[in-house]
Amino acid sequence: MTTQASAAIDFAKGNGVVPVVAIDYASQRVLMFAYMNREAFEETVATGRACYFSRSRARLWRKGEESGNFQIVREIRIDCDQDTILLMVEQMGDGAACHTGHESCFYRRLENGEWREFEARKIDPAKYGPAYGHQSKTPR
Repeated sequence: MTTQASAAIDFAKGNGVVPVVAIDYASQRVLMFAYMNREAFEETVATGRACYFSRSRARLWRKGEESGNFQIVREIRIDCDQDTILLMVEQMGDGAACHTGHESCFYRRLENGEWREFEARKIDPAKYGPAYGHQSKTPR
């Protein structure tokens, strides 16, 4: 079912998906970047919990389905081109939005030409089992 809200989103521009930035509702800190297809968007609106589309797995990814680190959606915004979504969320569970156990997926910064971690993990992701998350494409 296509809702009026999802009909306004330009999913065609991104071959069926749009980028999504999730930020913490209270602190405004960027937590993560993901994608949504129409089905994920409509589920997010219907349930009030963030649901994304995993391009690598080619399926819906209900944030927190493995870890319990789900996101309650407090506000949804769309950009001026109607092809990017901003979710303002309350991060639940252990408070880690990132599969690495960090609060934010943006826990590294460029310092003197090298990526360095500047934030400690909130939780060891091994807690969630050996199949949790996905392999990082960059060394840590």
